[in-house]
Amino acid sequence: MTDAASGDFAEYVAYEDFRSGLPAGRFRVIVDPKLARRYVSQRLMLIVVVLPLLGVGIALALTGRPWTGGLLIAAGVLLNRIVMWQSGRILLHLALNDAKTYEQVTTSGVMEVRRVA
Repeated sequence: MTDAASGDFAEYVAYEDFRSGLPAGRFRVIVDPKLARRYVSQRLMLIVVVLPLLGVGIALALTGRPWTGGLLIAAGVLLNRIVMWQSGRILLHLALNDAKTYEQVTTSGVMEVRRVA
């Protein structure tokens, strides 16, 4: 019995099949949440957005505008948390809309696509 037949490895699904078959329910998608968080934050360049928000918020809070600074700090933290909590959905959306992203995430083990029996 080969490894592919025993179920150790999932069969490769082409991007066009994935894109047309997922809405029809022909595939089961398994996302590694830890790897998805890292991939999505790098892909969306989250650090480039969050760090300036936090920095400006801290600067405003220290220069006498605590409410405005606090709101910017809260926005930066909240944005980071929301993206991390929703990383699986964001990853699936990115993979559905971009063939290159689909290839990257399926070959690196971030996302696995299996046919429904």
